[in-house]
Amino acid sequence: MSTPLNRDPVALSQTLIRCPSITPLEGGALDALQAYLEDLGFACQRLVFSQEDTPDVDNLYARIGEAAPNFCFAGHTDVVPIGNIDDWSIDPFAAEIKDGILYGRGASDMKCAIAAFAVAAARFLDAHEGKIPGSISFLITGDEEGPAHNGTKKVLNWLKEQGEVLDHCLVGEPTSAAQIGDMVKIGRRGSMGARIEVYGTQGHSAYQDLADNPIPRLLDFLQAVNNEVLDEGTEHFPKSNLEITTVDVGNAATNIIPATATAGLNIRFNDRHTGDSLSAFLQQRRLELAGDSDMTITVSGEAFLTPPGLLSDVISTAIRDVVDVEAQLSTTGGTSDARFIKDHCPIAEFGMLNATAHKVDEHVSVDEINMLTDIYQAVLDGYFGAP
Repeated sequence: MSTPLNRDPVALSQTLIRCPSITPLEGGALDALQAYLEDLGFACQRLVFSQEDTPDVDNLYARIGEAAPNFCFAGHTDVVPIGNIDDWSIDPFAAEIKDGILYGRGASDMKCAIAAFAVAAARFLDAHEGKIPGSISFLITGDEEGPAHNGTKKVLNWLKEQGEVLDHCLVGEPTSAAQIGDMVKIGRRGSMGARIEVYGTQGHSAYQDLADNPIPRLLDFLQAVNNEVLDEGTEHFPKSNLEITTVDVGNAATNIIPATATAGLNIRFNDRHTGDSLSAFLQQRRLELAGDSDMTITVSGEAFLTPPGLLSDVISTAIRDVVDVEAQLSTTGGTSDARFIKDHCPIAEFGMLNATAHKVDEHVSVDEINMLTDIYQAVLDGYFGAP
């Protein structure tokens, strides 16, 4: 017997993928999710936030139940651009299924996880006849793949103003590596970028005494920070790494000493450091080695950790029970909106395989969508207690 449409995560995944919600466009994805959740009895709030020089962004907060604890599913319906359409073998927004594989932009990151969230909640509510010992909520943004100014961060501020409390949160980012359930993120390294500009005096390369070449001073700085061992890792984190991402002079001539030289850096750092401490380190090296120079630093997220405990135990047990896999608790990878939510409640990330996220012909297995839905339902069972 086929699964009824309103309890079929594959059909809901297709509905969401067919919405062309390229950041910052809503594309109908939040509308579709809201309609589904309202049919289940969720109270939904659409929240549009604005900021100067950034596009307006539509967000959704939905909740069923009034009591604590409030278990939140969080994620995003916005997707990255498709790139060159000619590189795709299928329509990126057709959500076609071929040989048991669902193709489409956002399949991995992360519309199928959102569909699995929703259907897991529906099945859980069915099992409890709509009565649950607490609340289930959804925090879904349209601004995760973009600048992230008008999305999750502002929804969280709105929730705080409303007196709305999240007790635990599961973000559906694609964390699985080789098979569904093999990796759960319980934290992330921090991320920061820096750009240094070293000043000199332009001149003819044959008359070097009349010029001041900024490149050697820039190279001294880059060599020093590149050779620095930031740490050897911590209990739950790999070691921090600093990478030189670009070196630019903009000099097309071979006989001119340039007036300026610039370079870009990115640091992924663990809980031994903060953005402030690493900023101080970079600035000190700049003052020591680069001479006349400036540096701009942007910290996009601090390192954070939800220590192993209730949330990770519930998720790991659900994975073990459903797919017989022992999940690795990890802090690897880039940043996500979990970096904002961690200031409000314990958080973990777990979702689809990440192998094709952001790629041409992004895809996931239909079987894996169903597995993920079963795991999310088991998470709710474990968190609230099975009926």
